[in-house]
Amino acid sequence: MSKKMHNMDYVLFIPYLILCGIGIVMVYSASSYVAADNGSSPTGYLIRQLVWVVGGLGIALFVMNLKIDYFKRGRLWGWLGFIMIGVLVILRAFGKSINGAAGWIILGPISVQPAEFCKFYLIVYLSMMIAQREQRLGFAKLRDLTAQIIMLGAMILLIVIQPDIGGATINMAIAAVILFASGMSYLFGIGVFATAVVGFEWILVPMMSRLPQSVLANSYQLRRFLGFINPFKTASGAGTQLVNSYYAISNGGFTGVGIGNSLQKRGYLPEPNTDFIMSITAEELGLLGVLFVMGLLLVIVGRTIYIGVRSNNTFNTLVCYGVAAYLTIQAFINVGGIVGLIPITGVTFPFVSYGGSSMMVLTLSLGLVLNISSIEKISRATAVRQES
Repeated sequence: MSKKMHNMDYVLFIPYLILCGIGIVMVYSASSYVAADNGSSPTGYLIRQLVWVVGGLGIALFVMNLKIDYFKRGRLWGWLGFIMIGVLVILRAFGKSINGAAGWIILGPISVQPAEFCKFYLIVYLSMMIAQREQRLGFAKLRDLTAQIIMLGAMILLIVIQPDIGGATINMAIAAVILFASGMSYLFGIGVFATAVVGFEWILVPMMSRLPQSVLANSYQLRRFLGFINPFKTASGAGTQLVNSYYAISNGGFTGVGIGNSLQKRGYLPEPNTDFIMSITAEELGLLGVLFVMGLLLVIVGRTIYIGVRSNNTFNTLVCYGVAAYLTIQAFINVGGIVGLIPITGVTFPFVSYGGSSMMVLTLSLGLVLNISSIEKISRATAVRQES
């Protein structure tokens, strides 16, 4: 067994495995009825989710055992950035459109969403560039990263125009947290957050509520926004997703109706195994089940932040903060959408929702944090032995 495997961080690893196990059960429960009703195999989504989970576990362990230096090669990651931008440009012109967003590459039975991989890329690349400048100059300033920020900004803009507002928001939040945590741009992080809140509450909501129906009818994203503003007034159209999500949560109560007994998954709630997996979880497992799932994710996020705080390496610290931001913002956007706090944007819940691209990126990120945690453990053990 390698040193890193011997120093596995089980506080991260075990909650991750439990979340994946819950996800497998809930994906099967949420998808089997609809699949059978459509003439497909009731176990189709279950089998694919099992493949993603097992593949993701392999990715997490592989990344954990890689040399951390592979993630600090500036030239390699620079070229990967240009490739990523090229793929996003091609997607805008030729990508498969699903739920109004042209963001999918279809490879036979597999659908790949490149925008998901931008999250991991942004975490690693931005953390690496800041760490390298600190190591060389002793400090890093925002103007030192002008070229890198322009490239990452172009990447996020291409995600916006797919349009994938949820994915773009998560990427911007990750960038803001990393820059804020680096200490080189407090105003940037605060400014991004304030601009998002003010723009959403004072500009976007009033503007969208006044758009004519002829415009709303031609835009999937705008219809979702209208459903958020007036869900019950548009319950037979744009608001049907949110209204049925409310019904699912209400039906579940405190302890739920039992696994497999959801009513809303039977043709009422669209995307029950992806965007609305937590609505079905709330209906079948109740508030207790939802709190347990969110508690497991909170353990992962808290442990990731703890690892970052304890590290004396800038790259390791910023990666941990970036991954924690990724998991937190993605979970908030998903849960916030199903309870009506924010518009529904098609963002999945980490480790529980069905989805191959999302699972691969999540396990890449977790694998890197496990790698950093094992390095920190080995480093501290070595220091203790030297002192004694």
